[in-house]
Amino acid sequence: DEKSLSLSAGGYLNLAADSMHNFTDGIAIGASFVGGKSVGIAMTLSVLVHELPHEIGDFAILIQNGAKPSQAIMLQFCTAFFAFAGTALGLTSANYDNMSEMLLAIVSGGFVYVATMTVLPELQVGKSSLGQIVLEVGAFSAGVGMMVVVAQLE
Repeated sequence: DEKSLSLSAGGYLNLAADSMHNFTDGIAIGASFVGGKSVGIAMTLSVLVHELPHEIGDFAILIQNGAKPSQAIMLQFCTAFFAFAGTALGLTSANYDNMSEMLLAIVSGGFVYVATMTVLPELQVGKSSLGQIVLEVGAFSAGVGMMVVVAQLE
């Protein structure tokens, strides 16, 4: 039956995580537009670029966890509504002093945390060579450094 949905726990966890992820992306977009049109457009484009492969991966996870392709697409659309809610919150921050900056700091910190938690476990398991560890830590540090430079130039 096409209408029945039987997802395993991993599918539901992915939906919850994707909903939260989309909500924070929306906050970033909305709060960025509060900072200026060009900042908002830049944030929107960067979110779009990182979301395309992310959503394809989420689609595959939903299929692997029991969703039919049409169900997985509809579930992905449902999680996208959280991005609109986050955008509304981000745009509302224009009504409060320094709230957009606070929201962007929280969201940026969350992104750095997720990136760190993705990289560090691999480095700690010992699968990587010393050269690979140096390369990954260097690339991560360069990314953080670029964020600091951009923040200083604004």
